Amino acid sequence: MQDTFFQKADSDLDYIQYRLEYEIKTNHPDSAGELTPLTEEEKTAAEQLKSHMPDL
Repeated sequence: MQDTFFQKADSDLDYIQYRLEYEIKTNHPDSAGELTPLTEEEKTAAEQLKSHMPDL
C-alpha cells in the first residue's frame, strides 16, 4: 500500500509540474524559455529530499 501511495504522489507531482509549465508558457510566453537553473542550495535540498524517498 505504501508503494501505491508514493506512486500516486509521484504522479501528482508530475501533473503539477506539467500544469506549471503550461501556465508559464501560456501566460508568460516571452519568458517561458528563460527559467534559471537551480542554485547549489536548491540542488542540495532536492538531493536531501530524494535521499528520504529512495523510489524517486
